[in-house]
Amino acid sequence: MNVLSVTGNLGQDCRKNEVNGTAVCNFSVAVKAGFGQYEQTLWLDCALWGKAAEGKLPDYLVKGQSVAVSGELSTQEKDGKTYLKLRCNNVDLIGGKADAPVQQSQPEQKKAEPEPADDFDQDIPF
Repeated sequence: MNVLSVTGNLGQDCRKNEVNGTAVCNFSVAVKAGFGQYEQTLWLDCALWGKAAEGKLPDYLVKGQSVAVSGELSTQEKDGKTYLKLRCNNVDLIGGKADAPVQQSQPEQKKAEPEPADDFDQDIPF
């Protein structure tokens, strides 16, 4: 079984598309490898398919967001370069960016809530 799990930061906001009627969300994740003078950054081209790409998660996949991703690793040769690709099975937000996307909306009016019953007017007899 081919499963890779990594943590890293998004390099740009995700791109939502539809391929043959199926939703897909594409994003790139920068992953640190090595240390000191040998430290390098590996870039994974990630794709999240289906219902997960249709939900609210893509709204949070913005540049700089820290994520933990896991899925099936593959490579693609293009223009003499090798690209690492990850078909994501799981994407978890682990911090590093705003907790919620900024949305412009009309302020909601608060609904009047009933007052809670005050059953403790009398002393408890014990």
